[in-house]
Amino acid sequence: MTSAQPESAAREQAEPESAKKLRPARTTATRQKLFDASMELIGERGAAGVTVDEIAAAAGVSKGTVYYNFGSKSDLIAQLLRHGVDILKGRLLGAPEEAAAAAGDPLLAMEAMIGQAMDFMAEYPSFARLWVSENWRTPSEWQGTFTLLRAELLQVIGEAVERVAKVYPVDPSVSRGSLETAIFGACFVVGLDRQTYNPERTRDQSVAAIMAIMRGYVLKDARPRG
Repeated sequence: MTSAQPESAAREQAEPESAKKLRPARTTATRQKLFDASMELIGERGAAGVTVDEIAAAAGVSKGTVYYNFGSKSDLIAQLLRHGVDILKGRLLGAPEEAAAAAGDPLLAMEAMIGQAMDFMAEYPSFARLWVSENWRTPSEWQGTFTLLRAELLQVIGEAVERVAKVYPVDPSVSRGSLETAIFGACFVVGLDRQTYNPERTRDQSVAAIMAIMRGYVLKDARPRG
């Protein structure tokens, strides 16, 4: 054993479990390959019902490669969740800037953000299934991971809601936290329902349904301030 190995092991032991599971994978290309290849397996049967051998075979890599990059199946699933949320966050954060540049209206920015969420659910329906099936499972092996990732997504939504509240008169009786959670949950459920049961439902119809939650927060007949 080299002298660097004990030091590395000590750092591993000092890290919180959630931090170990969410740190970047050593090979981004491998992570993307595993994400693309394994989502369907996990989405269909749940994380517990899929083996590392199956994930490796679907990705076209060896089981040793999976363990080298992720350490364990548990860490692999945590990294896949991290990777999917990073993709979703990137799209959500880009949408308000695009909409604001075009119209300067935070409600339109929110609409663009929800549209990006619907596009993500359409592109990665198995990730949405994994999120919905495992996120509320108790107890869950990845509860700490879900807690961190959920907080990140809610923060993005919360900032968008705050921008609306700065421009429009809003209903003060509505709990801001509950509103953010309603929009967050609706994006996953409406998006996944469209992919699974109602493929005839258009993207715009789905976005309008979720925006009804947000528009209900803005006082009736309200106009932007200033």
